[in-house]
Amino acid sequence: MAWTREQMAQRAAQELQDGFYVNLGIGLPTLVANYIPEDIDVWLQSENGLLGIGEFPTEQQLDPDLINAGKQTVTARAGAAFFSSSESFAMIRGGHVNIAILGAMEVSEQGDLANWMIPGKKVKGMGGAMDLVAGVQRVVVLMEHNAKDGTAKIVKQCSLPLTGQKVVHRIITDLGVLDVVAEGIKLVELAPDVTEQQIQDATGVELLIEAKV
Repeated sequence: MAWTREQMAQRAAQELQDGFYVNLGIGLPTLVANYIPEDIDVWLQSENGLLGIGEFPTEQQLDPDLINAGKQTVTARAGAAFFSSSESFAMIRGGHVNIAILGAMEVSEQGDLANWMIPGKKVKGMGGAMDLVAGVQRVVVLMEHNAKDGTAKIVKQCSLPLTGQKVVHRIITDLGVLDVVAEGIKLVELAPDVTEQQIQDATGVELLIEAKV
């Protein structure tokens, strides 16, 4: 069985460590906030100038002026800090964010990331993604293993415009967990009942699979 979106987010939350400053991309990565382990304390950062994002608001908590970079309404936890967008990007570009969990449309076997546009479709711009992949200490991609038409999203070379080159460290999909290493894409973990052959067939590159002892 492939992981559900919630299970993917739960697995991605295991990448977080106590004291981390964390940036979650829009879409699927925002679900990670729901599964942060109770025994660790992490600070969620938003490019528009908020450190200390809390849970999504209830109807009673809703404040239309309090939004994240994806224009979603959010809450601020105790001790949160508000600052300008320029200071937020200084934090990102200065390497002070420990991990970014981002969505993607394609990832190459070299760790190139394409996650900001599809040619011919209207887009507002790259946003903070380019700064995140260049400045954050570790980049984890959280995405479905295949596109809606069944084509592979892990490929030899990205066909879509790149957000960054050789920036992805780990990929978490509905089929498993993979690492970008010098030799290519290494299989780390499989979702329950997914076989090595199934994940290989769904991937656009030859996976590095260690022999079981």
